[in-house]
Amino acid sequence: MPSHITPSSAQPPTRTPEGEDSDLGLDRRAELREFLRSRRARLRPEDVGLPSSGRRRVPGLRREELARLAGVSFAYYTRLEQGHGDTMSAEVLDAVARALRLNGDEHAHLFRLARPDLHGKRHAVPQRLRPGIQQLLDALDGVPAYVCGRGLDILGWNRLATTVFGDWSRLPPRERNLSRLVFLSPAARDRFADLEAKMLDLVSILRVDAGTHPEDRELAALIGELMEKSNDFRRLWARHDVRRRGHGVQRLRHPVVGELTLSFEAMGLPGDTDQTLVVHHAEPGSTCRKALWLLTGLAAPRTESAS
Repeated sequence: MPSHITPSSAQPPTRTPEGEDSDLGLDRRAELREFLRSRRARLRPEDVGLPSSGRRRVPGLRREELARLAGVSFAYYTRLEQGHGDTMSAEVLDAVARALRLNGDEHAHLFRLARPDLHGKRHAVPQRLRPGIQQLLDALDGVPAYVCGRGLDILGWNRLATTVFGDWSRLPPRERNLSRLVFLSPAARDRFADLEAKMLDLVSILRVDAGTHPEDRELAALIGELMEKSNDFRRLWARHDVRRRGHGVQRLRHPVVGELTLSFEAMGLPGDTDQTLVVHHAEPGSTCRKALWLLTGLAAPRTESAS
């Protein structure tokens, strides 16, 4: 299934016409159209120094207002919002991004959707974790750590991660996916005290991956499955949020030690931009640090890699 599905429907969508990312069926033009509309809807006239003209039928800026802010004609911007970004210059896209106040992740996403030719076609290749990275994970004692790949597949982990998040080695390889677990597994959902924030982070990452790899059939099938089975996923996917958090704080519930408040760092791995090492840690001397050491003693040896 393609990753573009209308929020109100979980029915299998039609494939993209031949020649438009037809290997996967990702409707890139529809993704671009809805992304621009969603970013325009979150801006109010007063946010950008324009006078408010009273009540509006739909929230946000009108097309003509956005076009004026970007310094392009209304017809030109309308063509872009209809999904025809192929002929738009980088300068025009930059101007639209500034007018929409896009952040760095959103700016890159706009370019990937509107001008994929500037990035080159990226073929989805089988995901493999280098043995050296698994050795690094195993050496990280006292901190839960794992590696996620394209589409949030869990490629590797250390033994403390299995105690904190659940024993992923017991799952079939297809089920070792963070988004599938958080949206479809009640046991996995219960681990996250801030479930809404976690779900939004995962959906935002999947948006980035879908824009980067429009040819990835497995990623498209995953998104289609989540659209069909999860109301939460459909709701959050419709927001068109795009971001990758490099660090933050996560609150977890653990059946043995109770609530854990852990900081995390997410770092891209050299040589494979699709792989991210995520390491969780607690403040020195904190009860959460002591809880992690307790769980380290309880953790079973890692029995199987996800690769």
